[in-house]
Amino acid sequence: MSLYVYLEPDREILAQRGPEFQSVGGAIVHSMAELETHLPRYPETLLVLIGASVSLDEALMFAAYQRLQRPLIGVVLVRNGVVPAEVIRCLQAGVRDVVEEADWDGIRQATARSVDISKALSTSIRSGAEVAPFGRIITVFAGKGGCGRSFVAVNLAVALWAGGARRVLLVDLDLQFGDVAIMLKLPPDRSIAGGIAMAGRLDEPGLRSIVTPYRPGVDALLAPGNPAQGEHVRRELVLEILDVARPHYDFIVIDTPAIVTDQVLAALDVSDWFVPIVTPDLPTLKTVRLTVEMFDMLEYPRDRSLLVFNRANTQVGLTTADVEEAIGMPFASLVPSSRDVPISVNQGEPLLLTEPLHPVSRAIRQLADRCAGTETAPEPKRGLFGRKKKVAR
Repeated sequence: MSLYVYLEPDREILAQRGPEFQSVGGAIVHSMAELETHLPRYPETLLVLIGASVSLDEALMFAAYQRLQRPLIGVVLVRNGVVPAEVIRCLQAGVRDVVEEADWDGIRQATARSVDISKALSTSIRSGAEVAPFGRIITVFAGKGGCGRSFVAVNLAVALWAGGARRVLLVDLDLQFGDVAIMLKLPPDRSIAGGIAMAGRLDEPGLRSIVTPYRPGVDALLAPGNPAQGEHVRRELVLEILDVARPHYDFIVIDTPAIVTDQVLAALDVSDWFVPIVTPDLPTLKTVRLTVEMFDMLEYPRDRSLLVFNRANTQVGLTTADVEEAIGMPFASLVPSSRDVPISVNQGEPLLLTEPLHPVSRAIRQLADRCAGTETAPEPKRGLFGRKKKVAR
């Protein structure tokens, strides 16, 4: 995940400043052309630091363009000297801050302020997602196989579709062993592998050529039929596909493998909702706890996580309260165990279509309502020592 970029053509300056920038996960580019190639591949970028050796006119042209095209990106400009007249030009072009090259502490402070502003803007934009023109991305994740992740993803997509009221794309990002095609009885003629040859120039017609229609308003982007093809699907292609798809769908539901790959991280980075799946067994409980800690480390907001307790009514000695306490997060949906679930999977028909009033279908629909913003979150529950548990809103 590359949130910060440092543009500096001068190799001597890079030798002094570059290591510190890279130590916090920043990427380094050496020319404006390289920077303009980098940004579409990493749309999560929040900061561009432009070095003093870049011409002022070139830097201001870049800042003015980004202010319109990528308003979340903050541009901080480094100069050999700060001239008041130039500072005014910089602010008019949308530069967040101008700092003297010798003032490295000032550069640190300016970049930190800029990142804080970008994160605040990102939160504001996401909080208004109900009226956003782009589809919301929901990534379903479980760090252990056999948790019912694909079942939840498939039925969640159908629930969000709401019988044709919305447009939904279901993406199978388990690139080696994806099950979405089998679970929906879809022919494997098209898959995400078809986008490999279009990487870097994918457009809406190209996307249409690789998705498989399931119902009017529901499309599926299937995993490759040959696991070896999955190795050639890069994170840049995943981001490009999602970027092209968002204007054409209300929701994009992503099913993932049971491991954290570069492609999965790319999807998580641009997701509006994270849906971790947990089942009532200790190994799964451990992996979900680690997943939550990983999300915290990556600074994914907890209020965008919707934890699902699958097979919640299974009597195995772990109560819902026990699991919530162990994970440190309340459940957004409790999906009961039912023999009808494997039957629906084997028949290749989502349970939500065949039995919409089934308790499992009701639980998935509740989750869909939370994702769509049509259901309010529950009141905060009290945890140990009387502390309030955080609840997704």
